Amino acid sequence: MQLPLTQPGADAPPQALSATPLLQLAQVSIDYPQGEHWVRATHQISLSVMQGDRFVLLGASGCGKSTLLKAIGGFVTPSEGSITLAGRRITQPGPDRAVVFQEFDQLPPWKTVRENVLFPLLAARRCGRKEAAERAELYLAKVGLAKFADAYPHQLSGGMKQRVAIARALAMQPELLLMDEPFAALDALTRRRMQDELLALWDEFRFTLVFVTHAIEEALVVGNRIAILSPHPGRLRAEIDSERFGFNNAGSADFQATTQRIHGLLFETPRAAAGVEA
Repeated sequence: MQLPLTQPGADAPPQALSATPLLQLAQVSIDYPQGEHWVRATHQISLSVMQGDRFVLLGASGCGKSTLLKAIGGFVTPSEGSITLAGRRITQPGPDRAVVFQEFDQLPPWKTVRENVLFPLLAARRCGRKEAAERAELYLAKVGLAKFADAYPHQLSGGMKQRVAIARALAMQPELLLMDEPFAALDALTRRRMQDELLALWDEFRFTLVFVTHAIEEALVVGNRIAILSPHPGRLRAEIDSERFGFNNAGSADFQATTQRIHGLLFETPRAAAGVEA
């Protein structure tokens, strides 16, 4: 069976794919219990993510960005507001959203690399066994792990485990790929390589990505749009267009100036934050 290597309209810029947002958050607040009290993680956040976006949620630790991602995934229910995907309200997890977490132990250790990629496809009944096997081979090859298909997770490095998790997520061909600080635990060189590989995969498949990070430089390189969240509870501080940034200009004066301005926004120094274009 011939598998499509790109989504329809892959050669078009994200803004041209659809005038209607794929993902919409409307006044989303999320509370969680802490002892006898309730603590607010995010407060009235509204966002729109277009098809093909590489949308980054950027904020300091404790600002609720991971909690917000879990709500998009359907694992957490907002206290108020709504989250919709392609016009459908999100109320629970589903195969239309795939998640890659930071932890390396997200792969069942008793399954081989191939079986780890196959399992969610078969469990969700997204396709038959033959097509699932073809998808697994395709995406393992795309992340450079075809030769490790019969290996077990304990035989892999941290970066290789994350590649398996990414292959597993992309094999589901979800409407939305969610990544929660997936490279934060990697060493600097591996992290840089994984960022580059993620962007190469996006260039080929043009999936829609929501990516959580607390690293400003990573946000500017990975994302084409960045939502900046304030410290706890998380509020939307600003949204910026980062399409012009990448590895090729990470040392430019514009990149460094934007980094400083975002730092000002994150840590509430209005003078330093001035000048960031929303």
